[in-house]
Amino acid sequence: MGRARPPAGPACRPGLRAEGLAASSKQSAERSGHKHGVSRTFGTAAELAACDEVDLVVVAVKVPHHRELVRTALSAGKSVLCEWPLGNGLAEAEDMARQARGRALPTVVGLQARSHPALAYVRDLVADGYVGEVLSTTVVGSGGAWGATVGPGDHYVLDAANGATLLTIPFAHTLDGLASVLGEPEDLRIDLASWRTSAVDTESGLPVPMTAADQVVASGRLPGGAVVTFHYRGGVSRGINFRWEINGTEGDLVITAPIGHLQLSPITIEGGRGTSTGLAPLTVPESYVRVPRLDPHADAPAYAVAHAYQRFLDDLREGGTPGVPDFTHGAARHRDIESAITTA
Repeated sequence: MGRARPPAGPACRPGLRAEGLAASSKQSAERSGHKHGVSRTFGTAAELAACDEVDLVVVAVKVPHHRELVRTALSAGKSVLCEWPLGNGLAEAEDMARQARGRALPTVVGLQARSHPALAYVRDLVADGYVGEVLSTTVVGSGGAWGATVGPGDHYVLDAANGATLLTIPFAHTLDGLASVLGEPEDLRIDLASWRTSAVDTESGLPVPMTAADQVVASGRLPGGAVVTFHYRGGVSRGINFRWEINGTEGDLVITAPIGHLQLSPITIEGGRGTSTGLAPLTVPESYVRVPRLDPHADAPAYAVAHAYQRFLDDLREGGTPGVPDFTHGAARHRDIESAITTA
């Protein structure tokens, strides 16, 4: 998460400042603090949460550790931003959501794709009738990981027991982003397939067991009845690694990205409508950009995260309808996905 969470905070100044950092040891925390310019470092999450200067604890570690660290922060009376997946499975996510509600503390789950200015613009284009009545929408994406090879630091995502899979990361992030634009899919059905049972470590050349599925196929209906389909495949395609089409009675929108992780990638929008027979680029208006100090291409991994931070700050200052998803939303997303998985 070093590519996304730490760089996003400074982009939201003066409303947000990194006051402290904790890691697996005091020494590790000091190294990370030096790298990211954070002077206060702690050897445990409990010490960080107890610091009076800390108002919001950001949990950005491997999924199996999320619940323990979230509990520590909530017990200290601190708000929490936990990256997605919220928990290692539905039961953990629901437990964290209950704890947060019981303490009446503001929380955020890191489903940041919906905060990306490009998706906000697409949402308004659809609402304003750019494509007319939506007839169907289709997403095809590549996971990057879960393919033929794996980096030495990514073995963890190949083990389904760790909860960080093709299903729970790129597919789930994209499902949530799509739902923010077109509404929650209904009658969702998810099929998983495992064609690869191992991946080759790019450094050692040795095989690494893979128990996570490398193919995710889903289908359902949008609230108005339009058809929605997804296909996520492990690895990287020689063709397009992310393409999302929204097809309607009056026009079409096409959203593409260089990688299949919508929440981390620069996003390109094209559209065509009426008598047009092709697509033309659509530029996101500046009015949608809330964190202008980040370049949406050069700083792509942090771009949507920074906007999620900014929207959370707006929620705290202004109240009203939350602009970012909380733990209750995160638990519901876990529930939607787990209940939709088909069994052979």
